[in-house]
Amino acid sequence: MNDQVVLVTENDEAIGLMPKLEAHEKGVLHRAFSVFIFNSKNEMLLQRRAFGKYHSEGLWSNTCCSHPLPGEPVHEGAVRRLREEMGIETDLEFLYTFQYRADLENGLTENELDHVFYGVTDAIPAIDPAEASEYKYLSVAQIQANIAQNPHAYTEWFKICMPVIARRIGS
Repeated sequence: MNDQVVLVTENDEAIGLMPKLEAHEKGVLHRAFSVFIFNSKNEMLLQRRAFGKYHSEGLWSNTCCSHPLPGEPVHEGAVRRLREEMGIETDLEFLYTFQYRADLENGLTENELDHVFYGVTDAIPAIDPAEASEYKYLSVAQIQANIAQNPHAYTEWFKICMPVIARRIGS
């Protein structure tokens, strides 16, 4: 939890560093990324966040999400964390950036400028149990139906991303 996040302006200009937990306690805007991996059947790889995570534990989310290290290009951070969290190496394509703010449990706030990446692979995940407790593949239509029926089972950023991913990637 002593990891540093890169604080940014709304234009993604780096303006400093702050410990990750402090940034989430204070709700300070910082740089993040979200990775969406699909298989050759056009199913999305979801992960269930590990129980014991400092926020959103046990919730379903996109394949991988995190923060780049200070001085690390965002794309390289996304590739690194995909490998660390899910044991997957594949090419990632940048899709878009969005900013969101969401109040979470334990008085924490997500305030992130999130860079979204996409990749395709049939590699079998080898999840890090400290990051993810399980994984599954679902079609975009199945995910949208599940979110509509049980929105509290999914992370806030994932629910924000899904409509855009559905339009860009399809079901």
